[in-house]
Formats: sequence, structure tokens, C-alpha cells
Amino acid sequence: MKILWRVPLFGLAGSCLAVVGFAQQPQSAAELETIGRIRQEGLFDSKAMEYASGLFDGIGPRLTGSPNMKKANDWTRDQLTRMGCVDAHEETWGNFGLGWRQIGTTVWMTVPDSATVIAQATPWSPATAGAVTGEVIAVPELKTEADFAKWKGKLAGKIVLYGGVPKVSPDKLPEMEHYDAAKLTKIQDFPLDGYNGLNEQSVLPDDPPFWESIFGGMAFKEKVGAFLKQEGAVALLVPGGSGGVIHDDTGSSLGWFVYRPEHRQVIPEAVIASEAFGRMSRLLAHDVAVSATVNIATEFTGDHQPGMNTVAEIAGTDPKLKDEVVMIGGHLDSWAAGTGATDDGAGAVIAMEAMRILNAVGVKPRRTIRIGLWSGEEQGIFGSAGYVRDHFGVLNYAKTPAELQVPEFLREQVGPVTLKPEHRLLSAYFNVDNGGGKLLGIYTEGNVAAATLFERWAQPLKDLGFTTISERPTGSTDHVPFDQVGLPGFQFIQDPRDYDARTHHTNQDLYERLSEPDLAQAAVVLATFAYDAAMSDEMIPRKTLPQPELKRTLDKPLEGIYPVKP
Repeated sequence: MKILWRVPLFGLAGSCLAVVGFAQQPQSAAELETIGRIRQEGLFDSKAMEYASGLFDGIGPRLTGSPNMKKANDWTRDQLTRMGCVDAHEETWGNFGLGWRQIGTTVWMTVPDSATVIAQATPWSPATAGAVTGEVIAVPELKTEADFAKWKGKLAGKIVLYGGVPKVSPDKLPEMEHYDAAKLTKIQDFPLDGYNGLNEQSVLPDDPPFWESIFGGMAFKEKVGAFLKQEGAVALLVPGGSGGVIHDDTGSSLGWFVYRPEHRQVIPEAVIASEAFGRMSRLLAHDVAVSATVNIATEFTGDHQPGMNTVAEIAGTDPKLKDEVVMIGGHLDSWAAGTGATDDGAGAVIAMEAMRILNAVGVKPRRTIRIGLWSGEEQGIFGSAGYVRDHFGVLNYAKTPAELQVPEFLREQVGPVTLKPEHRLLSAYFNVDNGGGKLLGIYTEGNVAAATLFERWAQPLKDLGFTTISERPTGSTDHVPFDQVGLPGFQFIQDPRDYDARTHHTNQDLYERLSEPDLAQAAVVLATFAYDAAMSDEMIPRKTLPQPELKRTLDKPLEGIYPVKP
């Protein structure tokens, strides 16, 4: 997922970082020998691609609340049990909303010529009444209700080509990007230009008016859908990518909250190839009549589907430390256009393979090692945030009318964090969610003491390419709820491959985009970090507890800094 995330406010005035006393002993010869066996098992007997085929080929896309999401929760629970984990179970984080699945979507132009169009239903789109044929009409983006007047009485029976025509570069090829030493050095260096230097880490400053504007616009799209339906339009087509890559998530839907029954989308909608959108748009601009046939076959499977996570563990063995926990994980849910192989099926498979490796080499960790495979990440980090809320701590959010239009995970945080007893027992959470590339390092979220510790843990992994410890924060995924309640939550620096260029939220997010050596390397790194954290004498050091209630005071402009004019 790449939702831009805000940096939480940490600490008291005058103190940005507080670290508990921390004095680690060097790893023992026995522990280093176990790390060697972890490498051997993971690199030469990897099962990652077998898990990948079972999850992506056998189950397919895993939209939160869908029947396939339920299959994935069941399957991962059973696989974790078979590999030797204990207490494998499914755990709800609450009501999600509409269950939905895409059966199939086809679009083809019929006039002035026949042409097949690459298409995908937008998530939670209703179905057309079978294959419907109609005249195509181009409607530019409607920005206010006043814009509706021009189109009244003109849309009955029409297929609406909605929005502006995207420009398609004739020279663009799918980019395969690999981080080299120079790039990793740049990531390791902390940016001194504030939030502008953290765009690549998907971090934005806390700015409630900005998010209220963004999601106010998303809320208006619901009114657009209601207007088109009222006027009798039969389907909506929007552009969604070029070169055979179709980008399809709720950014294209008529509203962010289309998965909720009270915000159910009322008109069928499909994302189509930008090339086809451009062709039809140009014909219409030259007064050439265009007709098309659209068949959006989708199914709603329930109004109030529960959100579920899969959780399992390897039990700790030290009488003094076994109740403490080290967690690893990634999100199991995906969008529906592909099979969710790189976002974030790869992260889920890497975490599962790490647990399998640890079981296969017979580790006896001092602390419990627990895996969390989350759902609802794509709609708002729901699964991990719900787990944190239920086990570790509760955040409070603003509830003004404008803020209620914003998804909870992006609302303004107010009031103190309310901690739960389990908060003191979690050593750290390690997350994998930026594609299927190998792990090249880790972001420490400004945790200086953890950075020093991770430098030592990285030593046996440097020959595998794991070299970079960056104190930068990063956002957009499931480590963030842990960090927000003052727990050590970390995301790895991952080789991007073609994640941003081709697979992220697209129809190309498939098994074939995975690199078997990269998955094997990533699982070894994750298993090693989980093992190191589980065997350490002390838990991973923590930053000062976040205190969002101080923000309003600290945001006030300084007074009295300029001399009074005579």
C-alpha cells in the first residue's frame, strides 16, 4: 500500500527521544550457529514460492471482506499450524462492511469499429444488467453540483466516459529499479529539508485541512454517482493505466467509503486502458459516434462482513521472558485486479516462510515469536490498527464533521494514548510491505538505540545485501499503528523492482512478478531479526510515548520575537 502517512508527535517539550537502559551482550556461539542454520534452511530449501502459488494461484485476489479473504485467513491459519506454530487462529478487529467479488468484466467498442478494451471493475462496483450496449458520451470531471445542470436529460441509456484524457508517453517502458550503493547511502542519510525529503518514504506532515480537502472531494464523488444514476446512465468508464497495466483501487471509485453499506456505489463502473479511453475521447471530440458494450459481473456477499487477521506463534521458552513477544507480519488483503502477489502477498509469504524456517531449524526462542497477517490494510490499516487497539493501546481521533469525512487513520489525533497491560510485553514488530524485492536494510523511525543494535544484527547478513540502517521514518503500512502507541514498529528497506512502475494496485500484481531468490533472502533476514529480538537479554529500546495532546500547544506561533515598532 502507498497511502501517505503522517509523522506522529513524540515526547515532551525538550525531549525527542527517551531510551530505556539497554546493555546487550554479544551473541553467543550457539546463537550464531542457529543463525547459520537459518541461512542454510532459507536459502537452500525455501518454500516461499510454494506458499506463493497456493495463495495467489489457488486463492487469488483477497479484497477485505470478500469470500477469498476468508479463504486466505483459513488457509494461512492451517499452513501455520502444519509448519509447527501454536495457537494459530483468526482474530476479528470488528465489522468491515460489504463483502464483494468480481466475477468478470468485459468492455468492447462496437461503433465505429469493434475493439477489445482492457478493463476491470472498480472495487465494490455494482453489476450491469448483463451485457449492456449503449452510446458513449464524454463527461468531464464534475467538481460542483452546479456542473450537473449541463448534463440533465442527456445521459439516459448512455455509457459515460468520465474525466479528462490522460497523456500516455509513447516512450515509457516498465521500469525495473534496483537500489545501488549510492541510493542506499542517500536513504541512510537523514534529510535536512523536513518532510520534503521524506516523500520516498511516503511520509507527509500532519495537516488536517489538507486531508479534509482531499476526502471532501472523494465524498463529492458519491453525489456524482447518484446524479449519473438518477439521469439513467447505465455504466461509467474511467481511465486507469497504460501499456497493459490497469491501476484499480478506490481512488477510481465514486468515494472512499464505497465498502460501507451506507455509502454503497449506485452505478456500475470499470477502469479501462488509457489508450482505449483516449481513442474513444478523440472520436467523440471529432463528432464521431461511439458505442460500446459493457458487462460488469460482480457480486455482493454480505452487508456486514467481519474484518479478520490470522495470528500464530512459536512459544517462548525462557521462564522469565516467555510472556514477552516479538512480532513479524505483513498484510494479507489485496485489491481485486491482480492476485495481490507483491502488495502484499509477498510480505505475507515472507513472514510465513520466516516462521517455517524457525520451526524447521528447531529454534527455542526465549521470547514468543508471533506472526500477524492483517486484513483491511488497503482501506485504512484496519487489521493492524485493530490489533494494536485491542492488545496494546487506544488512540483518540477528532470527530468534527469535516474530520468524519476523513478515514480514521488520517484524522487528527487528540488526547493521550490509553495503554493496555500487553503494551509492556511487546519487544518489537517487524513489517514487510513494499513489493517482492529483497530486504536491503531497515528504517528505525528515529529510534537511535535500536539503530545501534540493528547495526550489529546486520553483520551476518551483509553478504546477502542487507547493509543499510536508516533512522528515517517511513509510512503507509502496518508498522505505523505500533509506532503511534509508542511501541517499536519497523518497516524494512526493500529493493523496489517494478513495484511502483507496474504491480502496485494493478492487474499485473501476479505470481510472475515475484523473484524467488529475493523472497528467500527476505525470509532469511526476517527470520534472523525475529530470532535476534527473541534471544536478546532485553527488549528493543523504545522512544518516548507519543503525546498528540501537546500538538496544539506546540503549533502556536511564537510571540514577542520581533521588536515593537516605535
